[in-house]
Amino acid sequence: MSIAKSLTGLHSRLLARTGYQQIRNLSHAEAVSKRNTLFNEEQNRQKENVGRIEKIEVRYLGLPDDVTLVMNKGISTPFNCAQHLTEDHCKRSVLALLDGKLSWDIHRPLQESCTLQLLNFHDSDTNLVNKAFWRTCTFMLGAALEEAFTEKAGLKLHSFPGPNIRSGSFAHDIVLGRQGWQANTVELRALSAEMTKLSAKELKIERLDIKENLAVEMFSDNPYKKQQIPDIANTSENSRVTVYRVGNHIDISRGPMVSNTRFLGKCTISAIHEVAKEDNLGIYRVQGVALPTGTILNHFAYSILEDRSRKLNPARLPTEPFEEQTMLA
Repeated sequence: MSIAKSLTGLHSRLLARTGYQQIRNLSHAEAVSKRNTLFNEEQNRQKENVGRIEKIEVRYLGLPDDVTLVMNKGISTPFNCAQHLTEDHCKRSVLALLDGKLSWDIHRPLQESCTLQLLNFHDSDTNLVNKAFWRTCTFMLGAALEEAFTEKAGLKLHSFPGPNIRSGSFAHDIVLGRQGWQANTVELRALSAEMTKLSAKELKIERLDIKENLAVEMFSDNPYKKQQIPDIANTSENSRVTVYRVGNHIDISRGPMVSNTRFLGKCTISAIHEVAKEDNLGIYRVQGVALPTGTILNHFAYSILEDRSRKLNPARLPTEPFEEQTMLA
Protein backbone atom coordinates (compact mmCIF):
# COMPACT_ATOMS: atom_id res chain seq x y z
CA MET A 1 0.00 0.00 0.00
CA SER A 2 1.00 3.59 -0.35
CA ILE A 3 1.06 5.37 2.97
CA ALA A 4 1.81 8.83 1.61
CA LYS A 5 0.25 9.87 -1.67
CA SER A 6 2.90 12.54 -1.96
CA LEU A 7 5.73 10.01 -2.07
CA THR A 8 5.88 9.46 -5.81
CA GLY A 9 7.63 6.29 -6.87
CA LEU A 10 7.03 4.74 -3.46
CA HIS A 11 3.30 4.53 -4.17
CA SER A 12 3.38 1.72 -6.72
CA ARG A 13 6.01 -0.34 -4.87
CA LEU A 14 4.13 -0.31 -1.57
CA LEU A 15 0.79 -1.06 -3.20
CA ALA A 16 2.26 -3.94 -5.18
CA ARG A 17 3.66 -5.69 -2.12
CA THR A 18 0.43 -5.80 -0.08
CA GLY A 19 -2.51 -6.94 -2.18
CA TYR A 20 -5.31 -5.34 -0.14
CA GLN A 21 -8.94 -6.33 -0.50
CA GLN A 22 -11.57 -3.70 -1.26
CA ILE A 23 -14.16 -3.53 1.54
CA ARG A 24 -16.02 -0.26 0.79
CA ASN A 25 -19.39 0.33 -0.77
CA LEU A 26 -19.05 4.11 -1.00
CA SER A 27 -15.74 5.40 -2.22
CA HIS A 28 -13.73 7.30 0.37
CA ALA A 29 -14.35 10.59 -1.43
CA GLU A 30 -18.10 9.91 -1.55
CA ALA A 31 -18.24 8.98 2.14
CA VAL A 32 -16.29 12.10 3.15
CA SER A 33 -18.50 14.32 0.99
CA LYS A 34 -21.67 12.82 2.45
CA ARG A 35 -20.49 13.28 6.04
CA ASN A 36 -19.53 16.90 5.45
CA THR A 37 -22.82 17.69 3.72
CA LEU A 38 -24.78 16.24 6.65
CA PHE A 39 -22.52 18.04 9.14
CA ASN A 40 -23.00 21.39 7.40
CA GLU A 41 -26.76 20.97 7.12
CA GLU A 42 -27.15 20.05 10.79
CA GLN A 43 -24.79 22.80 11.91
CA ASN A 44 -26.81 25.37 9.98
CA ARG A 45 -30.09 23.94 11.25
CA GLN A 46 -28.96 24.23 14.86
CA LYS A 47 -27.85 27.83 14.33
CA GLU A 48 -31.18 28.74 12.77
CA ASN A 49 -33.09 27.12 15.65
CA VAL A 50 -31.51 29.31 18.32
CA GLY A 51 -34.57 31.56 18.08
CA ARG A 52 -34.89 34.65 20.24
CA ILE A 53 -31.48 35.65 21.56
CA GLU A 54 -31.21 35.45 25.33
CA LYS A 55 -28.43 37.02 27.36
CA ILE A 56 -26.26 35.17 29.87
CA GLU A 57 -23.61 36.40 32.29
CA VAL A 58 -20.17 34.84 32.01
CA ARG A 59 -17.86 35.60 34.92
CA TYR A 60 -14.30 35.31 33.62
CA LEU A 61 -11.77 34.33 36.29
CA GLY A 62 -8.12 34.94 35.51
CA LEU A 63 -5.51 37.38 34.30
CA PRO A 64 -5.36 40.30 33.91
CA ASP A 65 -8.54 40.78 36.00
CA ASP A 66 -11.78 38.99 36.78
CA VAL A 67 -14.58 40.45 34.70
CA THR A 68 -18.25 39.77 33.97
CA LEU A 69 -19.21 39.51 30.29
CA VAL A 70 -22.73 39.65 28.89
CA MET A 71 -22.90 37.08 26.09
CA ASN A 72 -25.51 35.42 23.86
CA LYS A 73 -26.94 32.09 25.01
CA GLY A 74 -26.42 29.26 22.51
CA ILE A 75 -24.30 31.47 20.27
CA SER A 76 -21.33 32.90 22.16
CA THR A 77 -18.38 30.62 22.83
CA PRO A 78 -15.42 30.79 25.23
CA PHE A 79 -13.38 32.00 22.26
CA ASN A 80 -15.80 34.91 21.85
CA CYS A 81 -15.24 35.69 25.52
CA ALA A 82 -11.47 35.61 24.92
CA GLN A 83 -11.97 38.16 22.14
CA HIS A 84 -13.27 40.59 24.78
CA LEU A 85 -10.04 40.17 26.75
CA THR A 86 -6.74 40.26 24.87
CA GLU A 87 -5.23 38.89 21.68
CA ASP A 88 -2.97 36.72 23.82
CA HIS A 89 -6.00 35.01 25.34
CA CYS A 90 -7.25 34.21 21.85
CA LYS A 91 -3.91 32.78 20.75
CA ARG A 92 -3.00 30.74 23.85
CA SER A 93 -6.35 29.38 25.07
CA VAL A 94 -6.90 25.75 24.12
CA LEU A 95 -9.70 24.68 26.47
CA ALA A 96 -12.28 26.24 28.79
CA LEU A 97 -13.33 25.30 32.31
CA LEU A 98 -16.88 26.18 33.33
CA ASP A 99 -17.92 26.62 36.97
CA GLY A 100 -14.57 25.22 38.05
CA LYS A 101 -15.42 21.65 37.02
CA LEU A 102 -16.70 21.21 33.46
CA SER A 103 -14.22 20.98 30.57
CA TRP A 104 -15.58 22.80 27.54
CA ASP A 105 -14.44 23.21 23.94
CA ILE A 106 -13.26 26.72 23.10
CA HIS A 107 -15.59 26.97 20.07
CA ARG A 108 -18.61 25.32 21.72
CA PRO A 109 -21.56 27.69 22.38
CA LEU A 110 -22.30 28.44 26.02
CA GLN A 111 -25.78 27.45 27.20
CA GLU A 112 -26.15 29.23 30.55
CA SER A 113 -24.58 31.73 32.90
CA CYS A 114 -21.35 30.41 34.40
CA THR A 115 -17.85 31.16 35.56
CA LEU A 116 -15.18 30.77 32.91
CA GLN A 117 -11.49 29.96 33.04
CA LEU A 118 -9.41 29.84 29.86
CA LEU A 119 -6.79 27.09 30.00
CA ASN A 120 -3.48 26.82 28.17
CA PHE A 121 -0.35 24.68 28.18
CA HIS A 122 1.45 27.02 30.56
CA ASP A 123 -0.98 26.74 33.47
CA SER A 124 0.27 25.33 36.77
CA ASP A 125 -2.15 22.38 36.46
CA THR A 126 -2.29 21.09 32.88
CA ASN A 127 -4.03 17.76 33.50
CA LEU A 128 -7.24 18.68 31.66
CA VAL A 129 -5.36 20.39 28.84
CA ASN A 130 -3.00 17.45 28.39
CA LYS A 131 -5.89 14.99 28.16
CA ALA A 132 -7.63 17.16 25.58
CA PHE A 133 -4.36 17.45 23.64
CA TRP A 134 -3.82 13.67 23.66
CA ARG A 135 -7.40 13.11 22.51
CA THR A 136 -6.94 15.67 19.74
CA CYS A 137 -3.74 13.97 18.58
CA THR A 138 -5.69 10.73 18.20
CA PHE A 139 -8.44 12.50 16.28
CA MET A 140 -5.91 14.14 13.98
CA LEU A 141 -4.24 10.76 13.48
CA GLY A 142 -7.53 9.49 12.06
CA ALA A 143 -7.50 12.37 9.59
CA ALA A 144 -3.87 11.63 8.67
CA LEU A 145 -4.63 7.94 8.14
CA GLU A 146 -7.55 8.67 5.84
CA GLU A 147 -5.41 11.06 3.84
CA ALA A 148 -2.44 8.72 3.64
CA PHE A 149 -3.98 5.37 2.68
CA THR A 150 -5.10 4.70 -0.86
CA GLU A 151 -8.59 3.45 -1.71
CA LYS A 152 -7.35 -0.09 -2.30
CA ALA A 153 -6.08 -0.39 1.26
CA GLY A 154 -9.67 -0.82 2.43
CA LEU A 155 -9.12 1.40 5.46
CA LYS A 156 -11.89 1.70 8.05
CA LEU A 157 -11.41 3.76 11.19
CA HIS A 158 -12.62 1.62 14.09
CA SER A 159 -12.30 3.60 17.33
CA PHE A 160 -9.74 5.14 19.64
CA PRO A 161 -8.98 4.64 23.33
CA GLY A 162 -9.45 7.44 25.81
CA PRO A 163 -6.47 9.66 26.57
CA ASN A 164 -4.04 8.09 29.02
CA ILE A 165 -0.85 10.12 29.21
CA ARG A 166 0.85 7.50 31.37
CA SER A 167 0.54 4.92 28.61
CA GLY A 168 3.19 6.83 26.68
CA SER A 169 1.26 6.96 23.42
CA PHE A 170 -1.97 8.10 21.81
CA ALA A 171 -3.57 5.44 19.65
CA HIS A 172 -6.12 4.87 16.91
CA ASP A 173 -7.53 1.45 16.01
CA ILE A 174 -8.13 0.75 12.34
CA VAL A 175 -9.19 -2.10 10.07
CA LEU A 176 -7.36 -2.87 6.83
CA GLY A 177 -8.17 -5.22 3.98
CA ARG A 178 -5.28 -7.55 4.76
CA GLN A 179 -3.56 -9.29 7.62
CA GLY A 180 0.07 -9.40 8.65
CA TRP A 181 1.06 -5.96 7.41
CA GLN A 182 4.11 -4.47 9.10
CA ALA A 183 4.74 -0.77 8.56
CA ASN A 184 8.27 0.18 7.63
CA THR A 185 10.20 3.27 8.67
CA VAL A 186 9.35 5.23 5.52
CA GLU A 187 5.63 4.60 5.99
CA LEU A 188 5.70 5.68 9.63
CA ARG A 189 7.58 8.85 8.68
CA ALA A 190 5.00 9.55 5.99
CA LEU A 191 2.23 9.37 8.58
CA SER A 192 4.18 11.69 10.87
CA ALA A 193 4.50 14.11 7.95
CA GLU A 194 0.72 14.06 7.46
CA MET A 195 0.29 15.09 11.10
CA THR A 196 2.76 17.93 10.60
CA LYS A 197 0.81 19.10 7.54
CA LEU A 198 -2.39 19.24 9.58
CA SER A 199 -0.66 21.33 12.23
CA ALA A 200 0.74 23.73 9.63
CA LYS A 201 -2.75 24.31 8.18
CA GLU A 202 -3.90 25.73 11.55
CA LEU A 203 -7.36 24.21 11.17
CA LYS A 204 -10.18 24.98 13.58
CA ILE A 205 -11.62 21.91 15.33
CA GLU A 206 -15.43 21.96 15.31
CA ARG A 207 -17.86 20.11 17.59
CA LEU A 208 -21.44 19.12 16.83
CA ASP A 209 -23.95 17.16 18.95
CA ILE A 210 -26.34 15.19 16.74
CA LYS A 211 -29.19 12.69 17.02
CA GLU A 212 -28.53 8.97 16.80
CA ASN A 213 -30.29 8.51 13.46
CA LEU A 214 -28.23 11.27 11.86
CA ALA A 215 -25.03 9.73 13.22
CA VAL A 216 -25.98 6.37 11.69
CA GLU A 217 -26.60 8.05 8.35
CA MET A 218 -23.38 10.04 8.60
CA PHE A 219 -21.32 6.88 9.13
CA SER A 220 -23.38 4.53 6.98
CA ASP A 221 -20.23 3.44 5.12
CA ASN A 222 -18.51 2.28 8.33
CA PRO A 223 -19.96 -0.89 9.94
CA TYR A 224 -17.89 -0.44 13.11
CA LYS A 225 -19.15 3.09 13.78
CA LYS A 226 -22.74 2.02 13.02
CA GLN A 227 -22.44 -0.74 15.61
CA GLN A 228 -21.01 1.61 18.24
CA ILE A 229 -23.44 4.50 17.77
CA PRO A 230 -26.48 3.03 19.65
CA ASP A 231 -24.34 2.33 22.73
CA ILE A 232 -22.85 5.83 22.57
CA ALA A 233 -26.30 7.42 22.31
CA ASN A 234 -27.67 5.31 25.18
CA THR A 235 -24.91 6.42 27.55
CA SER A 236 -24.79 10.10 26.57
CA GLU A 237 -26.75 13.13 27.70
CA ASN A 238 -30.04 13.52 25.79
CA SER A 239 -29.18 10.44 23.68
CA ARG A 240 -26.91 12.54 21.49
CA VAL A 241 -23.78 11.55 19.62
CA THR A 242 -20.91 14.05 19.55
CA VAL A 243 -18.89 14.39 16.36
CA TYR A 244 -15.86 16.53 15.61
CA ARG A 245 -14.55 17.92 12.35
CA VAL A 246 -11.11 19.05 11.29
CA GLY A 247 -10.76 20.00 7.64
CA ASN A 248 -13.07 17.50 5.93
CA HIS A 249 -12.42 14.70 8.45
CA ILE A 250 -15.27 13.84 10.83
CA ASP A 251 -15.26 11.30 13.64
CA ILE A 252 -17.06 10.44 16.87
CA SER A 253 -15.67 11.49 20.26
CA ARG A 254 -17.18 12.73 23.49
CA GLY A 255 -14.41 15.39 23.67
CA PRO A 256 -13.40 17.94 24.60
CA MET A 257 -10.54 18.72 22.24
CA VAL A 258 -8.11 21.59 21.86
CA SER A 259 -9.28 24.39 19.61
CA ASN A 260 -6.90 24.26 16.65
CA THR A 261 -4.44 21.92 14.94
CA ARG A 262 -1.67 24.53 15.31
CA PHE A 263 -1.20 23.44 18.92
CA LEU A 264 0.37 20.18 17.68
CA GLY A 265 4.14 20.58 17.81
CA LYS A 266 6.72 17.83 17.34
CA CYS A 267 5.00 14.54 16.50
CA THR A 268 6.07 10.99 15.71
CA ILE A 269 3.87 8.13 14.56
CA SER A 270 6.04 5.44 16.06
CA ALA A 271 4.40 2.02 15.73
CA ILE A 272 1.59 0.03 14.15
CA HIS A 273 0.65 -3.22 15.92
CA GLU A 274 -1.65 -5.87 14.50
CA VAL A 275 -3.91 -6.63 17.47
CA ALA A 276 -6.52 -8.95 15.95
CA LYS A 277 -7.76 -10.68 12.81
CA GLU A 278 -11.33 -10.70 11.55
CA ASP A 279 -12.23 -12.87 8.56
CA ASN A 280 -9.69 -11.71 5.95
CA LEU A 281 -9.19 -8.33 7.60
CA GLY A 282 -6.49 -7.12 9.97
CA ILE A 283 -7.16 -4.90 12.97
CA TYR A 284 -4.27 -2.60 13.82
CA ARG A 285 -3.43 -0.13 16.58
CA VAL A 286 -1.58 2.92 15.25
CA GLN A 287 0.40 4.76 17.94
CA GLY A 288 2.32 7.98 18.31
CA VAL A 289 3.71 10.61 20.65
CA ALA A 290 3.61 14.39 20.39
CA LEU A 291 4.46 17.61 22.16
CA PRO A 292 2.39 20.81 22.21
CA THR A 293 3.65 23.72 20.15
CA GLY A 294 6.35 25.61 22.03
CA THR A 295 7.36 22.64 24.20
CA ILE A 296 11.02 21.90 23.55
CA LEU A 297 12.94 18.75 24.44
CA ASN A 298 16.46 17.84 23.39
CA HIS A 299 16.92 14.98 20.95
CA PHE A 300 17.91 12.46 23.61
CA ALA A 301 14.92 13.17 25.86
CA TYR A 302 12.49 13.04 22.95
CA SER A 303 13.98 9.76 21.72
CA ILE A 304 13.14 8.23 25.10
CA LEU A 305 9.51 9.26 24.62
CA GLU A 306 9.57 7.79 21.11
CA ASP A 307 10.93 4.46 22.35
CA ARG A 308 8.30 4.27 25.05
CA SER A 309 5.52 5.07 22.58
CA ARG A 310 6.43 2.04 20.45
CA LYS A 311 5.27 -0.42 23.12
CA LEU A 312 1.75 -1.70 22.57
CA ASN A 313 -0.69 0.72 24.17
CA PRO A 314 -2.43 -1.28 26.95
CA ALA A 315 -5.89 0.24 26.42
CA ARG A 316 -8.92 -1.95 25.77
CA LEU A 317 -8.67 -3.66 22.38
CA PRO A 318 -11.31 -3.04 19.71
CA THR A 319 -12.27 -6.72 19.76
CA GLU A 320 -13.28 -6.50 23.42
CA PRO A 321 -16.80 -5.40 24.48
CA PHE A 322 -17.48 -1.83 23.43
CA GLU A 323 -17.64 0.79 26.16
CA GLU A 324 -18.14 4.40 25.09
CA GLN A 325 -16.19 5.89 27.96
CA THR A 326 -13.04 3.94 27.06
CA MET A 327 -13.26 3.51 23.31
CA LEU A 328 -14.35 6.98 22.27
CA ALA A 329 -13.31 9.11 25.22
